Amino acid sequence: MADGKVIITIAPTGGMGSKEMNPALPTQPQEIADDVFKCYEAGASVVAVHARRPDHLATCNPEIYRDINNRIREKCDIIINNSTGGGVTGDMVREIDNGDLEIMWAERIKGVDGGAEICTHDAHTIVGQFNGKNVFVPTPPNACRDLAIMMKERGIKPEWECFNISHMSDPLTLIKEGYDEPPYIFNFVLGAHKGFQGAMPFSLKTLQLMTDMLPKGSIFTVSGIGPAQVPAAMGAILCGGHVRVGLEDNMYYARSELATNVQLVERLVRQVREMGLEPATPSEAREMLGLPRKPAPVN
Repeated sequence: MADGKVIITIAPTGGMGSKEMNPALPTQPQEIADDVFKCYEAGASVVAVHARRPDHLATCNPEIYRDINNRIREKCDIIINNSTGGGVTGDMVREIDNGDLEIMWAERIKGVDGGAEICTHDAHTIVGQFNGKNVFVPTPPNACRDLAIMMKERGIKPEWECFNISHMSDPLTLIKEGYDEPPYIFNFVLGAHKGFQGAMPFSLKTLQLMTDMLPKGSIFTVSGIGPAQVPAAMGAILCGGHVRVGLEDNMYYARSELATNVQLVERLVRQVREMGLEPATPSEAREMLGLPRKPAPVN
């Protein structure tokens, strides 16, 4: 981290949770924008946006993304990161022959056209479980490269999202091939092992192994899932990284006590300051993350 500054990302919505799970989960454009502004005021400098349809189900519809992004920008200068993972409902999924679900690639990549500065890039194939069904997320190497090209053409900075060490393989290959420039942004998602095959529980040892594999000039954030959120946040800071919190990753403030996004940010800000550090402002975070990224020249 630069000059004792910690980049705090708020992930307010996600693509799996529902208001039935937590009524504070924001799903509609103005609701998301209002919640993000409160988190910005509390100390967040990046927002990881997932879009939802009017019926609250998941989508990567670029018009909905753009509506959310514009409403956020009317309120503050927080950095916007749009998901290309989407979610496990709505536009994102199709039912396959055995009744399981597949998150469709053609729907995922629509997320790059919402006008964000950063987009997530999950450069790996993974299988999750949701409501008793397997959810397949196929991302073969050619698709990983195609998405990296799309981001570079649009001047979007990729956030390489990794659930375990092996997920770093394709990002490292694409970086060597020139599809990203330093600083490289990695998001280590730890603690999702109960819902995603191959995901790793949080431990300092796992985090250290992953940070040891980072190429020179990298910045990393840690997203702790569920009860891993607080220990993962502290581990990230101890290892020189940055932190993501929010209802996408964790619905609870404490055991049996539902959280709000603002509560999660406020707690993290207190913890950051107790460690003698300060939350980065959006301006400081942009400099640290190498934003804005210049679009690739058109041949």
